[in-house]
Amino acid sequence: MSGVSLNGITKAYGQLEVVHGIDLEVQEKEFVVLVGPSGCGKSTTLRMIAGLEEITDGDLSIDGRYVNQVAPKDRDVAMVFQNYALYPHLNVADNIAFGLRIRRTPKAEIESQVKEVGGILGLTEYLERRPADLSGGQRQRVAMGRAIVRQPKVFLFDEPLSNLDAKLRTQMRAEIKRLHKRLGVTSIYVTHDQVEAMTLADRIVVMHDGRIEQVGTPMDLFLNPANTFVAGFLGSPPMNMVDAKIVAGETGPIAEFDGNRLQLAKLPSLENAVGTEVILGIRPEFVTVAAKDEGGNVPVDVDLIETLGSEALIHASLQGAPFVIRTETVGQMDILDGISGFNIEPHLIRVFDKATGQALPGQVLEQ
Repeated sequence: MSGVSLNGITKAYGQLEVVHGIDLEVQEKEFVVLVGPSGCGKSTTLRMIAGLEEITDGDLSIDGRYVNQVAPKDRDVAMVFQNYALYPHLNVADNIAFGLRIRRTPKAEIESQVKEVGGILGLTEYLERRPADLSGGQRQRVAMGRAIVRQPKVFLFDEPLSNLDAKLRTQMRAEIKRLHKRLGVTSIYVTHDQVEAMTLADRIVVMHDGRIEQVGTPMDLFLNPANTFVAGFLGSPPMNMVDAKIVAGETGPIAEFDGNRLQLAKLPSLENAVGTEVILGIRPEFVTVAAKDEGGNVPVDVDLIETLGSEALIHASLQGAPFVIRTETVGQMDILDGISGFNIEPHLIRVFDKATGQALPGQVLEQ
């Protein structure tokens, strides 16, 4: 089965509680990413799963077995750390084989497994080198090899790519994804990088202040964030936030702000919220720019246009706050210098209660 179950997991250091009753079911062979800002409790949660942090309250099960009091070495999990944690005096082959030697695995089996894992990770020609002679990406491959060779039921990754440069991070993300597809081992991955989360995960767990804000597939969280925190955290550039008030209109509810009016979707939750102060969530990708001679539903003041080959980022101001529009440059170059405003379809506007930050119900975009 090899799933991981967290039921009411809490962590406290004395009187300070840092993880507040987490419930999460990770399915067999699933790749789940815990994401959130620094200090949100994601690494602490991972370390509790590994047995490196004691659980204050709640139940943890791995492969259907209650493991709260089980030692880390007996949980059948393998962890890949941010700092590689390699033995500098051992070569690559011996670093990969270290766990097998501790288990007193037969020498012939160790050599066979090290050779196989080295081939999988492209390390065959480096097996005799020491960590000091390797690049950052190669060292991380060795750390992954040491985890893979143990054949655990669960892989745990604690921000393994944060020490690499942007190009290497992109390459290693692809390698990790390929490895998961090939090995099919249940994996839990911690990162503060929402791009990593979006590209790697089967499901994303967004954490904030020691709590789970939302769990779902990358596209579901992108399209249907449960609250303003998730909406602002996922997406690059992040979702634009606009303060508004819902008023009644002839064709349904309307969002009104600074003399502007945007038609909203005809949903009961929105129609029943007339008079409510809300926050409009507008994805930069969902906006259509309007040239000066066309006009737009909402005028904006353009500050800067970044042309990025096939697309452009338009940095504008709305309500005195930054407002970003992402648009294709193909066929739009003639209007980029003459933008007057933008338009957006009603069903693409996410509406959040201003008091609670929670999305008003009934807004579901299909993937």
